[in-house]
Amino acid sequence: MNDGYTYKEGIVYKNQFHIIWCPKYRRPVLTDGVDIRLKQVLYEIAEEKGITIKALEIMPDHVHIFIDLDPRLGVHTVIKTMKGRSARILRSEFPWLKTRLPSMWTRSYFLCTVGHVNEDTIQKYINEQKRHQ
Repeated sequence: MNDGYTYKEGIVYKNQFHIIWCPKYRRPVLTDGVDIRLKQVLYEIAEEKGITIKALEIMPDHVHIFIDLDPRLGVHTVIKTMKGRSARILRSEFPWLKTRLPSMWTRSYFLCTVGHVNEDTIQKYINEQKRHQ
């Protein structure tokens, strides 16, 4: 089936998120090869966790990523893993980052669900269920 949903044993889902996060103090340090290595690390994590990266762009002072993940993983845990592992790798491979930043990333992030059905459609569908028994 090619309806955009992921089918696994016991679960069917389309669990998509647009996520943005920034380096500490929003410093423009995601350049000069850091951006390329960061993309590699994020794709490695996604492959390991079974996450689909639908789009990814590294700007000098922030990261945009659009993912689809198994809801049993927990989006907060995935973001924590991506930020934590990438910080360790980048700061070890690019030591100059340690002198520019006390930590690689801010603790905050932006998260927005993405779907093909809007709120009104879902509310209408649920509200009309009893009528269609």
